Amino acid sequence: MTSVTSKSKFAKFGVAPRCKTTVALWLVLWVLGLGVSASAQEGTFVTFDAPGAGTGADQGTYAQAVNPAGVITGYYYDTNSFAHGFVRAADGTITTFDPPGSTGTFAYAINTAGVIAGEYFDASFVEHGFVRPSNGSPFTTFDVVRAVERFGFTVAGIDTAGAVTGYYQESEIAPYQGFLRAADGAITTFDAPGAGTGFFQGTRAFGINPQGTVAGCYADANSVGHGFVRATDGTLTEWDLPNSAVFFPGCAGYSFAFLGFMPLIGISPPGTITGAYFQPISGNPYGGNYRGFLRATDGSFTTFDAVPSPSSPCCTWTAGIAINPAGVIAGFDNDYDNVNHGFVRASNGTVTILDAPGAGTGYVQGTFAVGITPAGQVMGQDVDANSVFHGFLWTPPAQ
Repeated sequence: MTSVTSKSKFAKFGVAPRCKTTVALWLVLWVLGLGVSASAQEGTFVTFDAPGAGTGADQGTYAQAVNPAGVITGYYYDTNSFAHGFVRAADGTITTFDPPGSTGTFAYAINTAGVIAGEYFDASFVEHGFVRPSNGSPFTTFDVVRAVERFGFTVAGIDTAGAVTGYYQESEIAPYQGFLRAADGAITTFDAPGAGTGFFQGTRAFGINPQGTVAGCYADANSVGHGFVRATDGTLTEWDLPNSAVFFPGCAGYSFAFLGFMPLIGISPPGTITGAYFQPISGNPYGGNYRGFLRATDGSFTTFDAVPSPSSPCCTWTAGIAINPAGVIAGFDNDYDNVNHGFVRASNGTVTILDAPGAGTGYVQGTFAVGITPAGQVMGQDVDANSVFHGFLWTPPAQ
């Protein structure tokens, strides 16, 4: 997704995303402006395009996830704006795929074994989940219990054992509920105890680590966002950000429009969590800072900004998206001119800004880092001057 009106997994069908608050928020941010970012970068970029990826605006390659071996998955829009899945091996070989009967494929997650999970639409525009083994066949397809047929659920992650997590709705106006599908196909649904039951409220599972611990957030009856961690035994622990800060966008809407349905919460193998939240400014009904956070396993928090704001105390935008076992975070920031830049935050707090070669410098163009390996390689997507998407893999200088 990119530009003022962003593509989503529904775009080829001419259907708007389920949450319109994201677009409204973008308009506010466009008026306010965001923090300027500048940094000398080192390391090596490799950019890539899936075979058959289109070259029109909002077409191209949407890289979504990476596993420890550096295998990347995602989807691409072809010249007709139909979506297909892809997997890029560590040697750069790219394989494209679609589950049988798919008219639109969206791969969102990959585990240590190379098993991929995502969603697809059939010829009747009904949405289903899929699991693709590392050898490519056979696909396993599934439907979440009671999920509405259209736009009924979102796949967010897959663990080492092959368990898939995400969230779903029983109707298009029902609250969200989390789900966990075991490798044997058994599906468990769950709700955070404090989750609201109204429209755009409820529980969303946004990530899962290799051990099967699920991280997410929920919107309560007042549409205020809170975090949760669900252990492998089903125990669910709720938590809140410091200083009354709330999840962006309150866990009551989709994540950043131009990224599709990219989760705003990442969880590492040890269980540390990164994400983004909104910190309002007293007396300013529109102003505030969108900041990154790191939650340690003991429940303590560190908040951070990828770059300082030129208009302190408002406004900066930092989004932590993924975190590796060493606590190194990958994400992106949006600058004062609404150009995006990737970043990598070391465990000591040092931030390096990443700008992929060829990334555009226009409105909502730039670089989005969305995944990181244990070795510190960062992957994501960039949007060029023609609003075409491309995948990238950045290797830090030590490697």
